[in-house]
Amino acid sequence: MSDFLRELHDPDIPVPEGIQSAVAVTRLDKLLSTVYNWGRHYSVWPMAFGLACCAIEMIAAASSRYDQARFGMEVLRPSPRQADLMIVSGTVTKKMVVPIVRLYNQMPEPKYVLAMGACASGGGPFKEGYNVVSGIDNFLPVDVYVPGCPPTPQALLHGFITLIKKLDSQSLGNRNSMPWYSRGPSDAVPVPILGPDIIDPRQLHMIRRYAAQPEPTDESAAVEAEA
Repeated sequence: MSDFLRELHDPDIPVPEGIQSAVAVTRLDKLLSTVYNWGRHYSVWPMAFGLACCAIEMIAAASSRYDQARFGMEVLRPSPRQADLMIVSGTVTKKMVVPIVRLYNQMPEPKYVLAMGACASGGGPFKEGYNVVSGIDNFLPVDVYVPGCPPTPQALLHGFITLIKKLDSQSLGNRNSMPWYSRGPSDAVPVPILGPDIIDPRQLHMIRRYAAQPEPTDESAAVEAEA
């Protein structure tokens, strides 16, 4: 065996950079993940879901000037069953968050959420408003945040690149990075309940616990005030 081959088999000696670029995979799970992620790399299909002024910039990003087709996202899908990327672009009101969650549950796995703009990310200038949700991440798992009011098409393209990098880092051997391949069906996100205010069903136990507490009487309130 030559000295060069001995160096390759020695774990204490790093592999030369020229050989690292020529070697694509070393294990079967890494091979499958590489092929799988390569197939998804340029086939992310976003769903057309414009809400406010951010939707204008999202439409501009799909024009020929910015060439969104470079990332395989040139067609905005009209149906959630044909999309795997939800772009929440604009202000999310409490009335609109209900159909947003319903549409998200109709999207097939794997699916991702991109919050475009300050309103979708945290409420923006309407934060703490009586009819605005302070961030869609209170109800859906957000993968990429694109800041701005509104973000430019270049910023949205950077969000696409960030999402693609996340796709490339996912591995079939890691169930945490790809939970949709775990055993059994994945649980749907509970649809919020719209009443006098928006209610997250995941917090109903807290609401019931608070409602079950007896209201303080005038005598008990007076005793607490004296104490």
